[in-house]
Amino acid sequence: GYAHWKGQVLNSDELHELYEGLKLNKVNQYDYVLTGYTRDTSFLAMVVDIVQELKQQNSNLVYVCDPVMGDKWNGEGSMYVPKDLLPVYRDKVVPVADIITPNQFEAELLTGRKIHTEKEALEVMDMLHAMGPETVVITSSDLQAPLGNDYLMALGSHRKTAADGTKMTQRIRVESPKVDAVFVGTGDLFAAMLLAWTHKHPNNLKVACEKTVSAMQHVLQRTIKSAKAQAGEGNKPNSAQLELRMVQSKKDIENPEIIVKATVL
Repeated sequence: GYAHWKGQVLNSDELHELYEGLKLNKVNQYDYVLTGYTRDTSFLAMVVDIVQELKQQNSNLVYVCDPVMGDKWNGEGSMYVPKDLLPVYRDKVVPVADIITPNQFEAELLTGRKIHTEKEALEVMDMLHAMGPETVVITSSDLQAPLGNDYLMALGSHRKTAADGTKMTQRIRVESPKVDAVFVGTGDLFAAMLLAWTHKHPNNLKVACEKTVSAMQHVLQRTIKSAKAQAGEGNKPNSAQLELRMVQSKKDIENPEIIVKATVL
């Protein structure tokens, strides 16, 4: 969100080296792995190798992947990572992921299908399930929300296999009030909180999403209120003023009052 940024980008060799250190000390015991914004194909391929190795040690490990590739602005989608990341996500990463959190544009990229209606979105989520993940959440879409234009719609689908082999799918829609500002880091916060709430409610995607989206609303409302106060009457808040108020929202993140309800489809 800022005009300038400095620092180093971790490459796949460095990631491998860090992981080797964990392995040598026998502390590579994990319950969850979460990945987000990545710009390098070899780094992403290394993540897949590590996740597969960790899953061999702990078959209950849950890998949450936020396949960050791009977004839509005014209805036009564009990628903000190199295009060669798409086949790696599609063919290698998504098949080993348990939970994925693409936005609408990313879900379209991964399946090669455009979404114009809720029905098409559900079909795309079924295609994503077929690629591997049990839980798919389309975190934001430009679909018309039933509650109206002032709402942003997210869709979730959880597929589990019963003991007798039958597959059950729970599908939900969540509509949250739009906040008129451009925030940075909302996708990361969403994926992290979805990880936490699916951990607490492993078989209830509806409750996990209600808590995640409600907490997001609390954070965004606190952020915009604070940003406007700092910017002063009639001024547009800048990136620094729009930094998500996560620390100040600690209680709302830990125990959110449910202000956004999900609809079971």
